[in-house]
Amino acid sequence: MRFRSEQPPYSILDRGIERDVLPVAQRYGMGTIVWSPLAQGLLTGRVRKGQQSDLRRSGQYFSHLQDERRIDAVEQLIPLADEAGLPLTHLAIAFVIAHPGVTAALLGPRTMEQLDDLLAGAGVVLSDDILDRIDKIVPPGTNIGQLDMAYNPPAVVNPALRRRPVGERTAE
Repeated sequence: MRFRSEQPPYSILDRGIERDVLPVAQRYGMGTIVWSPLAQGLLTGRVRKGQQSDLRRSGQYFSHLQDERRIDAVEQLIPLADEAGLPLTHLAIAFVIAHPGVTAALLGPRTMEQLDDLLAGAGVVLSDDILDRIDKIVPPGTNIGQLDMAYNPPAVVNPALRRRPVGERTAE
């Protein structure tokens, strides 16, 4: 028996895999182990518009922490989480595991307190109303900005891998 899995980033802010990866994984019975459900810290609520945070100082190294489009989306998600009676981290974790194509989510806690918080979020079930409202903030299948460590496969970086040789480009 072989096990196959895909391991892309996936969060409320990074939903591009809903367009192609998750449907294919579901169709072929593949596991999808996603990572970065907190969008590299943005969905902790520690980076806020017009405020300094310990994460923002990392912005010199991680441009996603300075991406105003991503921060604007977080600013819309915070009151939604509050209205649902949830910490933003719980909303983020519950969102990721609500997708039927997600087999597991890799968490990245640095402390036991963070681990306890994230595990509590795994027990949250979001209503369709909350999920619909998230869809209005970040439409399904879209990414807001690009993660700093986003993988660019060779066929994206190297034009020779996505183009036929000139003499073979016509249909015969």
